[in-house]
Amino acid sequence: MEFEGIHHIAIIGHDKKKTLAFYVTKLGFKIIAQHQRTTKKDIKIDLQKNNLMLEVFIKPAAPARSTYPEGEACGLRHLAFAVPNVDQTVIQLKKVGIMTEPVRRDDYTGKKMTFFFDPDGLPLEIHE
Repeated sequence: MEFEGIHHIAIIGHDKKKTLAFYVTKLGFKIIAQHQRTTKKDIKIDLQKNNLMLEVFIKPAAPARSTYPEGEACGLRHLAFAVPNVDQTVIQLKKVGIMTEPVRRDDYTGKKMTFFFDPDGLPLEIHE
């Protein structure tokens, strides 16, 4: 069995306008495709930035996330983006109105990292 990489990551958001403002306007993803799925009562939006692909499902009735990244629930804990310089990225995020947690060092690699959150509370990490 051979895996070449991650094809895409799928996330769910409540509000189309807020979600696109965050991922497209603030983080710089581009909309590749958009589909209204009437039978599933949602909108599927494909976003891309460099080699990253996100599938965003807009579901206004979806329940809110129940735990913080270190929560005990099974499933996706958080999404981490590799960046060349965490401090520089934090400055760029703040310029577009995204606040982050304090920068810290990974306990095992010693690399800088921090968290921020999308409009629905999905934990996002930047990591050197």
